[in-house]
Amino acid sequence: MQIGTVAALHRFPVKAMAAEPLEAVAVGFHGLQGDRRYAFVRSDDASDFPWLTIRQVPAMLRYLPASGEDPERDPPLVRTPAGDVHEVTSPALRSELAAAYGGPVHLHRDHRGTQDAFPVSLLSRQSVGALGRRVGRELDPLRFRPSILIDAPGEAEHPEDELVGRTVALGDELRVRIDQRDSRCMVVNFDPASVERDPSVLRAIARHRDACIGVYGSVERPGIVRVGDPVRLD
Repeated sequence: MQIGTVAALHRFPVKAMAAEPLEAVAVGFHGLQGDRRYAFVRSDDASDFPWLTIRQVPAMLRYLPASGEDPERDPPLVRTPAGDVHEVTSPALRSELAAAYGGPVHLHRDHRGTQDAFPVSLLSRQSVGALGRRVGRELDPLRFRPSILIDAPGEAEHPEDELVGRTVALGDELRVRIDQRDSRCMVVNFDPASVERDPSVLRAIARHRDACIGVYGSVERPGIVRVGDPVRLD
């Protein structure tokens, strides 16, 4: 049964930096090809979450990564807010981010990706619209950094919630098991375009959605997914 269509696909080549929009992408057991394979680490942080993120440097949202021809092998290029372009491995880029953070950082490469929980994050336009009505204005879906955005029109305000525990087919090949709802943090307060912070967004999610919006999933069968593909219950 078709429940919607794939509305947008986004890869995040460098954790916490801006999204790279895609028309089609291969999705494997470690998520979207080339997704979050690089991350900057706070070298002075010994916790289990040492990543340099928007929490410490909101301007990371304005760093624009572009994957190479082979996203799993070629280091992405990164355009800085000043317009300079560096390979992600560049010492100049590392120094710039360290200065913004105010402490030492180093680059981490992970072939499995540095996703926070599961390899795939899925969100519906309907959930974004419902939350926007709660806060009184339109919200950009990229505020929530989904890898797959779907359009699932119907009566449900949050249709992806109904998929938890089920498997969905995206296009002809890809099968994703929806494992759990996505618990949110203060990162959603930052607008991806302006980098302006609005605490009312997370407050609304906490008050009306048990701090969750969107869902996480695991890949049961790898495959190619494309914008416009049908989303079906498998």
